Amino acid sequence: MAHQLRGENIRFTVYDLSSGAPVPAGVTTLLPDHSVRTAEYVVMLAPEARGRGLGSAATRLTLDYAFHITNLRMVWLKVLAPNTAGVRAYERAGFRTAGTLRESGYWLGRLCDEVLMDALAKDFTGPSAITPPLAE
Repeated sequence: MAHQLRGENIRFTVYDLSSGAPVPAGVTTLLPDHSVRTAEYVVMLAPEARGRGLGSAATRLTLDYAFHITNLRMVWLKVLAPNTAGVRAYERAGFRTAGTLRESGYWLGRLCDEVLMDALAKDFTGPSAITPPLAE
């Protein structure tokens, strides 16, 4: 967390709008490396906000920003392999599995693998949800 609060990191607050009034539910962060136009992605959601699609939606919007506003070419993340719900949410948002770091993490006190996932700008097609269409 301390690393994310330094430097030129890009942070967004995730809001839950289901009750009408916006309620903060988490954050997404891009940790860019501008020299190679890539960024690591991190998302943190409150436990009560999980399992309702907020993470996938916030991830899609953050990727939209990364590719259409910041002009990154690739965004990557690491997720603990036993976190199958997280892996599925990242896949729904546009990430693909890129590899595995064997025995690099801990899940409930036991060694586990970490899955490396990436999203490429060239695979993130279609109009941006956050930029207006160009006038013809």
